[in-house]
Amino acid sequence: MVVDQLRDQLSDEELDRLFQAFADTTRRDIVRRVTVGEYSVSGLAALYAMSFAAVQKHVAVLERASLVSKEKRGREQIVRANHDGLQRARRLLDEYEVIWRQRADRIAALLAETATTASVNTKTVNKQASKAQSAQMKDGKGSS
Repeated sequence: MVVDQLRDQLSDEELDRLFQAFADTTRRDIVRRVTVGEYSVSGLAALYAMSFAAVQKHVAVLERASLVSKEKRGREQIVRANHDGLQRARRLLDEYEVIWRQRADRIAALLAETATTASVNTKTVNKQASKAQSAQMKDGKGSS
């Protein structure tokens, strides 16, 4: 099963770090930016209405999730995308998408089955009501 394959690829701790990293808007934006080009931490900090230390913490969360890497270049810390980590995250999310689509398809099938059953039941009830009404009219008990 797909879920078992996901467990074989990543530990629970790795999954938690990955989803925690993607759970924040700023971190998702940092990942988006560094996939296009590398940035210094101070360059990233200039882009957000938060302190340099807050941006450093966001980068550290992304680094623990293996989505970015840092390299010291002189006095600067250069942040770049970790393409292997991003590929692994993409594969993981693709596998979750398969699970979610299968479940959505199953729900749609159950709803269609329920709707069909309800339609048949409604027709049966209407047919029985019509027969009962015809029988009442034959007996002279029908309303005028």
